[in-house]
Formats: sequence, C-alpha cells, structure tokens
Amino acid sequence: MKAVTWHGKRDVRVEEVADPAIKEPTDAVVRITSTAICGSDLHLYEVLGPFMTAGDILGHEPMGVVEEVGAEVRHIRPGDRVVVPFNIACGHCPMCDLKLYAQCETTQVREHGMGAALFGYTRLYGQVPGGQAEYLRVPQAQFGPIKVPEGPPDERFVYLSDVLPTSWQAVEYAEVPEGGSVAVFGLGPIGQMSARIARHRGYRVIGVDGVAERLEMARRHGVEVVDARSAGDVPDAIRELTGGRGTDSVIDAVGMEAHGSPAAKLAQTLTGFLPDMVAAPLMTQAGVDRLAVLNQAIDAVRRCGVISVSGVYGGMTDPLPMLRMFDKGITLRMGQAHVKRWIDDLMPLVADDADPLGVMDLATHRLPLDAAPHAYEIFQKKQDGAIKVLLQP
Repeated sequence: MKAVTWHGKRDVRVEEVADPAIKEPTDAVVRITSTAICGSDLHLYEVLGPFMTAGDILGHEPMGVVEEVGAEVRHIRPGDRVVVPFNIACGHCPMCDLKLYAQCETTQVREHGMGAALFGYTRLYGQVPGGQAEYLRVPQAQFGPIKVPEGPPDERFVYLSDVLPTSWQAVEYAEVPEGGSVAVFGLGPIGQMSARIARHRGYRVIGVDGVAERLEMARRHGVEVVDARSAGDVPDAIRELTGGRGTDSVIDAVGMEAHGSPAAKLAQTLTGFLPDMVAAPLMTQAGVDRLAVLNQAIDAVRRCGVISVSGVYGGMTDPLPMLRMFDKGITLRMGQAHVKRWIDDLMPLVADDADPLGVMDLATHRLPLDAAPHAYEIFQKKQDGAIKVLLQP
C-alpha cells in the first residue's frame, strides 16, 4: 500500500509499504477514505524528529471503511463506515472507566512515562503506524472506532477523529461562565472549531491570529478578531475589548511553535541539528518550547480566570511566571483530548444538515495522498491559504 512516511526534518515521502494485517483478536483493518494533516503533525515535520524513525507512517485523523476485524471485535464489521480516534484506548481499564481515554492504562507508553498510545506520533506515544495511508491497522478496535452513517461526505465526520473532540474539550476545560467571554489564541483548525463551539454555546469569542485567511474564516463564523500583526500588545487589545478586565477564559490553540519567541526558536533549531541520541534526552529534560502565546494568555485572562491549553508542548523545564499566575489566581487545564468522551455531544451537531459548527467550511485543500509532501509544505509555511488539508488515498 501507499503511505506517508517520515524521513527527517521537512522530509516526508509517499512510499510503498507492507499492507497491515490483523495481529490481535482486538484488531481491525480499515481502508482509509479520508485522512487529515494535523497541526501536531507539523511538530514532527519541524521539531520532534529526535523521537522519530525513518519510515514511520504519519497521521492520526483518519476515517474509512472496515475491511476486516479480529475475533473479539463485535460493534463494527466489514463494510461499516468508521472514524478512528487519534488516541488508542481499551475502554475498560480504570482510566477508561473514568472516561479519561487519553490516559488508558492498557496502551499507556510506560517506557517513556507517557499516556495512551497515539497513531502516527513518535516513539514517545508507542510508534504506532499512522493513518495517512491506504490502510490502517487499528488496535483496541473492540472499543475505538466510531461508526458513522452512510451517505454524507467524509468531511461531515472525519474531524471526529481529533479536531472536534479536541476543540470541544478545550471549551469544556475553559469553564467559561454563562454569557461569558473567551479569547482563542491561534486560529488554525483547533482554534477555528474551538471558537465556533464556544459561539454555539452562547459565549463571546475573540480570536487571535496573524494570518489573514484564518482571521477571515473566523469572521465568517461570527468571531471577533484581533490581528496579531497590527494589534501591538495583544493582551492590551483584548483588555480594551473587555472593559479593561480581560476575558473570562483563554484557549491556547498554538503550543510549542508560537511566533514571537526568538530564543526558544533558536533552541529548537539548534536541537534539530544534534544527533538523535543527544537531542532526545535534551528535549525531554530542557525547556525548548516557544512560550509567547502562553505568556500572552496569562496576561490576557481576567483575574481568577481559566486557561485551557490544547496546543502541544514538549519541554520539561519551561519557565512560567508563577508569581503572576498565583497573584491572578489563574486555573490552568490541559491535556490530550479524551476523544470518545465527547462523541455523544458532537455527533448530533455533525449529523445535522444545518451544519451548526460549520464543519463543511474548514478544509481549504483536498488532495490525493501522493500530494502529501506538497501539502505538508504549504501547511507548515501557511502558503496558498492552507488552513486544513484533507488527503484522500
């Protein structure tokens, strides 16, 4: 089969690899019909190379049709149309019983002290072959895959794999009071959907970004915007819009590669030139994140407000302004999305022909799998208006 494989910094290729097969009675094999490139994939493309191996299959936002199931998989069968959550969970361990699926104890990557295994996402998360491919082996398929209706296009459902649950959780974790306000930093796919979900719930939403196409997309969905290129001091701009107080909550949908952190950018760049055996321990023991957005979030949120972090961070000793955070009484919540926890909330909205979350207005590029190298490049460089790219094997 064809698959998108990692070979180094900014080097992804479409190659022929072995077809997946059932290995465990809880496995399934899915023929992929749509698979998306996530902003987190760009961290592999740019920063997290020390935790990758040449030939790793990328991707964790797939959907498709079930081809084969193991003997213990009963809720889906060949021919079913399914979305595959990005985290791999068993559904029956103590963490899963608490609906904390991103911390599943069955698939937890204890070797590296990490949570549940993820598709297509480094040795730290199990080095499980990903879904940017023609076929995908799905472990723990007795629980994971989400059956979706026949008929509507893939775009109605594919974001249930990651984008929508991550965005829903970001808003949940933000704990916006009734009729309150939330600032969303970063209007990539997660920021766009977080803003729309917050609007759907009746909150005032202020979106922050510096890319014209992203700002315009947010405006189309009723979001007030702050252009980071021209606003000067972004937290000051947010305070001006909120009576000098700041928003009740902030969502950081950017993460480790925020603009405006030149020293951390240099650290990331230099680390990228080191041999993996040196770079990997350095990255797990040092502060190598660009923290400009997180610091702005701390500044912009009102006193005793909540910051919800959905953007991925990777440093272990990142400096935070603890005096400022303590004095303001800030609550900080974060973590990988517990995908299946939020599906019952999301499915009626996604299945609604009125498209209340605007899922049909997110993908800017729909390309064949063979175009993946080009797709990664334009997404990473924010070229050609690329906000969300769907690949179709």
